[in-house]
Amino acid sequence: MTEQDTHAKSPDTAQSVQIDAVASKAKSRVNGPAFSRWYHDRIFRRNIREGKEYFNGPSSIPPVDRHSPSSLLQCHRKIKYRQENAPEETQDVDGILWAGSQIEEELYLPFLRDTVATENTYVRNSMWIDSKVETASCVLQIRGVTDPVIVDPEGNPLLPTELKSTTSLEYKDSPNAHHRAQLHAYLYGLSEKYDQELTDGLLVYISRETLELKSFHIEFDEEFWERTVVEWAAAHTEYRENSDLPPPTPEFAWECKFCSYRERCGNGSAPYENLGSQGFVPNVEYPREKVLQYIQSQTDAKLTPTLASKFPEIAKDVDVAGWECPDCSFSTIYTSSKQLREAAQPLCPDCAESGSLVELREQVDIDQEADQ
Repeated sequence: MTEQDTHAKSPDTAQSVQIDAVASKAKSRVNGPAFSRWYHDRIFRRNIREGKEYFNGPSSIPPVDRHSPSSLLQCHRKIKYRQENAPEETQDVDGILWAGSQIEEELYLPFLRDTVATENTYVRNSMWIDSKVETASCVLQIRGVTDPVIVDPEGNPLLPTELKSTTSLEYKDSPNAHHRAQLHAYLYGLSEKYDQELTDGLLVYISRETLELKSFHIEFDEEFWERTVVEWAAAHTEYRENSDLPPPTPEFAWECKFCSYRERCGNGSAPYENLGSQGFVPNVEYPREKVLQYIQSQTDAKLTPTLASKFPEIAKDVDVAGWECPDCSFSTIYTSSKQLREAAQPLCPDCAESGSLVELREQVDIDQEADQ
């Protein structure tokens, strides 16, 4: 090989080394955990930049008489768990939320502005409501922010709309009751705020897969509002005032399958039901993000042995519940024995001495609220 040939091949060798380095870096960094951390860090920085840093921490527990329009008519128990910051057993549906937000900002808003707005009407991104509703037993507060609203030149609302993204419109022949309730809350709140009577709204469903759109004209129904929506809110306030665990009442039976609290409620595989809002359910593997989120909101939070084993780096700084025997009075703290600590399901030593092999169970650090 001549010297000229060597020099000719040198750039190829250098390029090959560079490609290998880039590929190695990409292979080590482009993975699920890295993307998740990058995405949530991006949202964290955006919230600070936009003055919404309160979204970065645990949600504050709302007063018992306060209700969000988007929560109305949903399962009482699920909403109570959510309001009281019970740890969620599933990851956030970030993809669905992001897709819905992008559809609204990039497609739905421009569509309304191009096809509905006129020289005398405009499309406003959102409007805030904070209304009072008097009932026989209490005064309810309903606070929230709308989706796009058609307004007049003075900014007075003419037609509130509510956009819901969904997988498919194949069986969407009528609007969900809690979506109707949400739009009713906006009609009521805007009427009160602007001292005018709004009776019409638009409920819009759009498919995330095909971008097919279907809309429903919603007229304010006084009986539905008073007998269904307001009564639901008053009953929910009463549950929380009395520290009662509400019954599980989803609008659709399949909601339980996708609920973030199904193990706590008793619809999962864990041998528990009707648990209160505080503490982790034993033997349930929670997402790391949800574990950290709950620990931030509860200074006395304890990990279960299951979570301590899954997240040892978190267990270094947080108390861990121990084990107890279901047949005798034996119990032990998590760090008392290396053998117990490393066992997936340790045996009771006291029972073993008497010839019985009894598996210890993780201690339940949650109030069981059997009375409903």
